[in-house]
Order: sequence, then C-alpha cells, then structure tokens
Amino acid sequence: MTAPTNPTGQTAPIVPGDLFARHQTITGLRALADFLEANPGVPVNEYGHDFHFSARTSDDASAVALVDRTAALLGVDVTDDRDRGRHYIATRTFGRITYRIVHIPERQMHEYDARDSYRTNVVVDTGQDDGENTGRAA
Repeated sequence: MTAPTNPTGQTAPIVPGDLFARHQTITGLRALADFLEANPGVPVNEYGHDFHFSARTSDDASAVALVDRTAALLGVDVTDDRDRGRHYIATRTFGRITYRIVHIPERQMHEYDARDSYRTNVVVDTGQDDGENTGRAA
C-alpha cells in the first residue's frame, strides 16, 4: 500500500452535472436506509454491500490523481498493485458498507480486451446426444 500523493484533501472542481448525480445518489441512499429501517422483513446482504466507483478519465495519470484525492478524503492508503498487472484502489468501510474507488490502468484494459476478443470463437455445443457439454472452435 502506498500513501496518497495528494494528502492536502483538496478536491477537483465539481461541475453542475456532478452535483445533480451526487444529490440523487445521496437522496437514494437515505431513502433506501429509511425504507430498510421501516421494513425489517426486507432482507439485506449479511455481509454488507459495496459502493463501487470506477475512475474513468482521459488518461492513467488523471485517474491515479482522482484515486489519490479520494483516498486522502477517505483518510486511507492506496493499494497499488499496478506492477503486478492489477489495479489502483482506495477503500474505506462504513459498518458493512464499503466505498471503493478503482483505477484499472489502460494497459490492463487493453490486455483484457485482447483476451476477451477470443470469447466468441468458442461455442458450447449443447446438442450432443451423450448429454455432455463440449466446447468447439467456431
């Protein structure tokens, strides 16, 4: 884990569209909490829930900066697994609710897309008389 590179707590400017989305998200979370409290018969996940935000920006450096700023506001360290082909993440848990912001480096996205491009070349043949599902190349 690494410390955020921007520990000042300064945030990026908020644009009006973000304010609307933020307001709707906060209002929806409060309404859900009120509903769950008023209706104890409605089940909830025993292990909690994740509030997941994907840092999608124009470049890796901007996304890393966004995760760093968010980590500073959350008061947490960043988990940097990019050197192992993974992600750049800041996570904080509030009771059983986890807020997580993730940056998937562009290189990993391209590698995933390349591997996934072969997905349509394998078709499961379920029409076999022997009842077994076998794969065949398309």
